[in-house]
Amino acid sequence: MTFILFLAAVAGLLVVMRNESGAKPAIGVMAVTGVLSLFFASGALALILFIGAAITAVAGLPAFRQSWLTPRVFAMFKKVAPKVSDTEKVALEAGTVGWDGELFTGRPDWHSLLINRNTGLSEKEQAFVDNQCTQAISMCNAWDLAVERADLPEELWDFLKKEKFFGMIIPEEYGGLHFSAKAQTAVLQKLAGNEMLMVTVGVPNSLGPGELLVKYGTDEQKNHYLPRLADGREIPCFGLTGPRAGSDATSLPDTGIVCKGEFEGKEVLGLRLNFEKRWITLAPVATVVGLAFRMFDPGGLLGDTKDYGITCALIPRNTKGMEIGRRHCPIGTPFMNGPIKGTDVFIPLDYIIGGQEMAGQGWRMLVECLSVGRCITLPSGAAGAAAYSVGTAGGFTRIRRQFNTPVADMEGVQEPLARIAAQTYIAQSAVNQTANMIDKGEKPAVPSAILKYHLTEIQRAVLTDAMDVHGGKTVTLGPRNYLGIGFSGAAVSITVEGANIMTRSLMIFGQGAIRCHPYVLKELAAKDNDDIDAFDDAFFSHAGLIFGNAARAFTQALGLGKADVPFDHAARKYAQGVARFSAAFGLCADAAMTTLGSELKMRELISARLGDVLSNLYLASMVLKNWHETQPVDGERDLMEYSMAFLLYRAENAMDEFLQNLPNRPVALALRAITMPLGRRWDRPHDDLARKLAKAISTDSPVREKLLKGVWTTEGEGTVENPIARYNGLLKDYEKAEQLYRKATKAYAKGQLPMDALHPEERFEAALEADIFSKEEADFMREYEAVVLEMLTVDDFPFDEFARNKDTLIDHNPA
Repeated sequence: MTFILFLAAVAGLLVVMRNESGAKPAIGVMAVTGVLSLFFASGALALILFIGAAITAVAGLPAFRQSWLTPRVFAMFKKVAPKVSDTEKVALEAGTVGWDGELFTGRPDWHSLLINRNTGLSEKEQAFVDNQCTQAISMCNAWDLAVERADLPEELWDFLKKEKFFGMIIPEEYGGLHFSAKAQTAVLQKLAGNEMLMVTVGVPNSLGPGELLVKYGTDEQKNHYLPRLADGREIPCFGLTGPRAGSDATSLPDTGIVCKGEFEGKEVLGLRLNFEKRWITLAPVATVVGLAFRMFDPGGLLGDTKDYGITCALIPRNTKGMEIGRRHCPIGTPFMNGPIKGTDVFIPLDYIIGGQEMAGQGWRMLVECLSVGRCITLPSGAAGAAAYSVGTAGGFTRIRRQFNTPVADMEGVQEPLARIAAQTYIAQSAVNQTANMIDKGEKPAVPSAILKYHLTEIQRAVLTDAMDVHGGKTVTLGPRNYLGIGFSGAAVSITVEGANIMTRSLMIFGQGAIRCHPYVLKELAAKDNDDIDAFDDAFFSHAGLIFGNAARAFTQALGLGKADVPFDHAARKYAQGVARFSAAFGLCADAAMTTLGSELKMRELISARLGDVLSNLYLASMVLKNWHETQPVDGERDLMEYSMAFLLYRAENAMDEFLQNLPNRPVALALRAITMPLGRRWDRPHDDLARKLAKAISTDSPVREKLLKGVWTTEGEGTVENPIARYNGLLKDYEKAEQLYRKATKAYAKGQLPMDALHPEERFEAALEADIFSKEEADFMREYEAVVLEMLTVDDFPFDEFARNKDTLIDHNPA
């Protein structure tokens, strides 16, 4: 009887904790089971339960705890709580908290995610993607742009300006397109078949003068610049990073000193700027420069403030003292990028974006814009590049034959093909659904870091797999190589807009732990305001959350009390997996913050692994939302299941590594017992799924068609050939061709064809002569094989082609 009552008490407490019902129900459970134990079982158990009820009452009931416990906890919290700098406060206050916050609670409300359906693009936006974007990408050959020109063609620059590609975020009243975030994402995914084109269009519509002017500019600045930016009369760039200020942009040493100077023949109050910027996209061709610098007023010309902090200004290219026009050469894809220097550059105060009243507000302005821009430009480019890899890698591996079989049917090739398919699906789901959140009014700060890091890493991984399955085809550069230059340029996306190493180790969890947690920010605010009542409410609600997450993580890991999720049978177990890991993540996050305190800032590997858990849960949620609200095509369930297994395996792996490395070993062992009582539960995706996905993207299937929906797949619009269109054409005829390949191979094996008919074309002709092929079959295979050979062919060049200085050439074979 004692054991039964003990189990009843544990079960009752777990239910109370799971529901975060508070102290009174917990006291009731212990009191009732204690009384029953006293009369029907063990007095020792009754004593333990009564003591537990008393402790819970003292610590959990406000009337008791506020008199003695809360003041002591508050005093201790003030000593150990991390100090948040003004710079960090700006970053923490930027943006909004949405689904990322739900994942921190350990009990995510799926209805809050699903209520805002992605309804797609407007008719005008879709027409732009279908027509103008198709025309633009069809004018780009990677070799021509990167090697022959190191620039876009002049006719393409003119087209981009004429069609207002640079004005996607600018309101229509100023002549812009005023596209939704979803439309911007769709445009950049379509253009991502060429990295140089995507970057050229993406950057002016991301962090830069246009967005800053729309949000913070004076009316005079808006009326002058926005129409000119929209139609391309002005090409903008933004100077933030420099030789000593890259990822740590707040430490920039560039200065603007308030002084008097001459402007347009008059003495005015302004700024004397000295700066050196590097890695500034579009700088070589920019006509107007957005500039971030530290503003000082040592002479007190504006008032008592001496150090205003980071400030942003807009400076015309021809301003005296500014050096601009030289280029950097970004690896792989030499898009317009270069340095900007300024020595004693004088500008009037009204060049400050937003005017004098916005002096010192530059960091807040940049962080607020970046919280949205980082969700769109590079993640969209990554999703588009991944989809482009689906089209090329799937097509190539089907037509490339070795050992008398398509390499797409070889399991060693199927594994990377499956990864390409799934990671593309993940990237598309994440970027499209997050853009939809932005259109619904959110400014997702933490998701922007998640997408920037993980989607650019997906881009790198997918391009690596695509290069591997292509073999010699894409390691040989030239006009026919549609992948190699983009592959070598993938490192740029990894590095810019916050280096990926920093984003993973410092930003995702480092910012999310405070920004997204239901109570930490409230506790810190209570500390700063010395508000003990607010602290009491936040801290003990936080304690209830910890107990709740412990109960939820433990019971769900045992398969008990699985979360109620609004998904169909196919997706339900994955959503329940996300809910389980959300509870485990919340518990582990609190344990890390509690045991490490302010030291957590410096334990970047711990922070990174917690960020990996959060990121994979966020990406998994986006896949589930995409599955829930779009009409699945035949074979898409395999794609969804592979993607979800892939993400949940990674989430569990990251949690396992966190538990292995948490310095407080007793806490780590306790967390493992709670969160993984039965050990690890998620495996890598099964080989059967890999085989199905490989076939799906290497044949004319609904899955391939869906993944390529946002990619350029047609021919005839522009001046260059479209490899995906050619592969799609070959795949439509593949079944017929494969039967004839086998027919010819079988005839050769039987000795019905000449022994020296080793080339496919020779066998087709011999098969026709031997009446094994009909004339129609032979004609079909001639045409089919001619296209196959063209897609397999690589470029070669004259011996002296690559030497920039012909005088250095060595004659290795003199006459």
